[in-house]
Amino acid sequence: MPKEIFDAEEFLELSKVAIHCRVKRRKEDVKLKLRTKKYLYTLKTDVGTAEDLIKKLDCQIIEI
Repeated sequence: MPKEIFDAEEFLELSKVAIHCRVKRRKEDVKLKLRTKKYLYTLKTDVGTAEDLIKKLDCQIIEI
């Protein structure tokens, strides 16, 4: 089961141990998904915040 995260700082910390990050751009928001060895973590955010987070991620980024 995926786990939804609501804190951007926690998401960045988890990106250090993640295998990859998937970015799904939608009309009104962006969904970021981190795949770790055990779980899939998701974060929904607006477009501006997502662009800042993508620049700070420490894992491979895959655009969907």
